[in-house]
Amino acid sequence: MEIKISVIMLTYNREKLVQRAIESVLNQTYKNIEFIIVDNGSEDKSGEVVEYYAKMDKRIKPYHISKCCIGAGRNFGLRQATGEYVAFIDDDDWMYEDMLEYLVDFVKDYNADIVLCGSQKEIEGKIFDNCCFDKVLVMNSGESVIELLKRKKYNAAYPTKLLKKELFDQIPFREDGKYDDITVVYKHFALAKCVVAGGEPKYCFRRHESNNSAFTTNDLLLTEDQLEEYLAAFRERTEWLSAKLPSIADYAQYSEWSYMISMCNKIEKNQLRSCYQVLKRIKKILIVNYDVFFYSEYIQDFEKEWMKKYIAPERNRK
Repeated sequence: MEIKISVIMLTYNREKLVQRAIESVLNQTYKNIEFIIVDNGSEDKSGEVVEYYAKMDKRIKPYHISKCCIGAGRNFGLRQATGEYVAFIDDDDWMYEDMLEYLVDFVKDYNADIVLCGSQKEIEGKIFDNCCFDKVLVMNSGESVIELLKRKKYNAAYPTKLLKKELFDQIPFREDGKYDDITVVYKHFALAKCVVAGGEPKYCFRRHESNNSAFTTNDLLLTEDQLEEYLAAFRERTEWLSAKLPSIADYAQYSEWSYMISMCNKIEKNQLRSCYQVLKRIKKILIVNYDVFFYSEYIQDFEKEWMKKYIAPERNRK
């Protein structure tokens, strides 16, 4: 019996882009799918585009709902899903035609709870490698979470990943913030018995200024609100992982401080004055934890240099 996959896409005001995303799913070499498209209160013709394709392919299940946050929209899609596994696509991206087949092969070979592929990104019409690597990684929960926190081979974004639907039955998306991935994805990895990561790029992210996460590729778009939400999410992540997977508690804490010093560098380097109040709080935390972080077995040389540059002078003035 072939594994049934529920592909879920939330769309909002993407009438000029959503067609490519839809066709990339319909053209998958793996055919046993249902395609749940949630029109999240679009004010343009995105909903009409969805209905047009729904009439052409019975695998599409279109829904039109009132505008809500990404987490609430994805949870709505999950409630309609009947597949054993779930994949997500953003409405301004696309899948390469063999992505789902590539991922399903890993599920069959390793009986994995989560599988994922590499990715590329399009910026101003040019394609660049994003998260790509040569090996296939077969990991337990702790190993997969550490790789997630490293942000080298894969990141927190749900596109590129195929997950057992029952993981979302245990932990659905949160519905109280803008960045649903960072608050939930590590919990799903921690619950998984087996995670398999293949590094071949099978998904392409389209980067532009109206992306929800555009600030990750353009430092000048970083705002105080974004910083606050990320900092709160990473504080919760450290506490949750330390309780769930005590063996990686030290790395989880290091990862939180690593994010803080990287934000110090971004704010200082770009003179992001709107973020200076948050910067003061970050520096206070890093001053208090200076020795533990600076002499951590995990800290990178460039992070040490940033600590010397941005934190040590203020620490010495105390």
